[in-house]
Amino acid sequence: MAGVGNKKSIVFGVLGVLLVGVGTLLVFLVPVIMDEQVEKNVRIDPSSGFAYEMWRDLPVPFYMSIYIFEVVNHKEVLLGEKPQLQERGPYVYREYKKKQNITFNENGTVSFVEFRTFHFDPEKSNGKEEDHVIVPNILVLGSSVMLQDLGIAIKWIISGAFSAFNEEAFINKTVKDILWGYEDPFLDFLNTFLPGKLPFKGKFGFFSDFNNSNTGVFTVNTGMEDISRVQMVDNWNGLKKVDFWNSEQTNMINGTAGQMWPPFRKPSEPLEFYSPDACRSMKLVYEKEEKFRGIPTFRYTAPNYLFANGSDYPPNEGFCPCVASGVQNVSACRFNAPLFLSFPHFYNADPGFLESVEGLHPTEELHSLFLDMHPLTGIPMNCSIKMQLNMLTKSVSGIMQTGQIKPVILPVLWFAESGHLDGPVYNTYYNILILMPIVLEYLQYVLIGIGLCFITVALVLPFVKQGKCFLFWNSNKNVDESQEFKTQKEKLTAPNGIVLLEARL
Repeated sequence: MAGVGNKKSIVFGVLGVLLVGVGTLLVFLVPVIMDEQVEKNVRIDPSSGFAYEMWRDLPVPFYMSIYIFEVVNHKEVLLGEKPQLQERGPYVYREYKKKQNITFNENGTVSFVEFRTFHFDPEKSNGKEEDHVIVPNILVLGSSVMLQDLGIAIKWIISGAFSAFNEEAFINKTVKDILWGYEDPFLDFLNTFLPGKLPFKGKFGFFSDFNNSNTGVFTVNTGMEDISRVQMVDNWNGLKKVDFWNSEQTNMINGTAGQMWPPFRKPSEPLEFYSPDACRSMKLVYEKEEKFRGIPTFRYTAPNYLFANGSDYPPNEGFCPCVASGVQNVSACRFNAPLFLSFPHFYNADPGFLESVEGLHPTEELHSLFLDMHPLTGIPMNCSIKMQLNMLTKSVSGIMQTGQIKPVILPVLWFAESGHLDGPVYNTYYNILILMPIVLEYLQYVLIGIGLCFITVALVLPFVKQGKCFLFWNSNKNVDESQEFKTQKEKLTAPNGIVLLEARL
């Protein structure tokens, strides 16, 4: 019997040691396995299957929500009164993005152009594309500011042309025309009279060059040689830097193309990306930890100095000529058209901008931008990027259409570009990023726990006394009783001769 007990102890001991060993090994291997899986899934590699297909043809639904500011007192504005604005919308468009002309280069980079198209979504919108809205006429007000330094005779000619083509300071157009463009004979006249002076050609609309277009040729690192460089821009349209601005720092093309970032993020590392629409690199900073539908994320927001002027934030001096902080002059990359970027409703901007108009109500909840990123992979889970387009309006001597308009940075519209992981894409990432690590983490501790139990049994087993189980009952039958059986029977027989029932190990 002792030999059998020893064999059991050895079996339990060996199993216990193996389980503890495997569990302990997993404690060290799981992070390595996860890191390898992350690197495999974030590299731009055609052989990676799902990850590459998602990068090439982003299946995440993106929406562009556009809010237009109607000038409800446009006649009074021409007489010098403060503009009163009424926000209209949102007019929501489903945005589709797809990379084309993908070319892998020998230096570990890949070049591509990303085409984007927009389709109106009436169910998500508060209004129709056929809605009429009164907005500033950039062809008049913008051109007047751009041509204000010309001789008075030229400006009289321009003013006469405005009258001949029935162009006024404010126009009443449909939302569709305002956003996506409309034919204007005066635009053809201006481009003939002043070739190369205006940024508008063909149809005029605030987003006329957005639909069925691309943002240029991006060349980014694939991460095959250095995972910390994946998605980082190598050049844009063949350029290592742009020449719109007045300093080397502001002309730099930094970060990624704005869709993904290198993995293994730390809170101290900002998110940088180059925006062709804003003609500059932008930076988001870590704010706090969040969760998106069970997936842990870092929330990034725009720093207060993003649109600060050079006086409040010296590195931004290169973007000047500047106005007060909170609004950036982008005329340098818009053919000197007097256009400005800010956050919606002048959120986080100098109070003077808000006081110069009526009808704006900035709040952090509605008008601040954010991006929630899974720090392990560098993949955004949820984001809403918000910007406002403004223009300088003022009275220009010699152009009677500008009346007595006081100089003001006038909000024209703002938009929110939003998207989040959903459907099969979300399920795939949740299984890979959440469930798999949890299963592996629990598995390692379960194996260690079971192994320790087996080892404990192996240590205790040799010291447990082995006995037999006897069952006695009163019977008239004659049985062949062994000596051991008789001894046990005597112990279990009461003085009155009654046999007791007992089981003993």
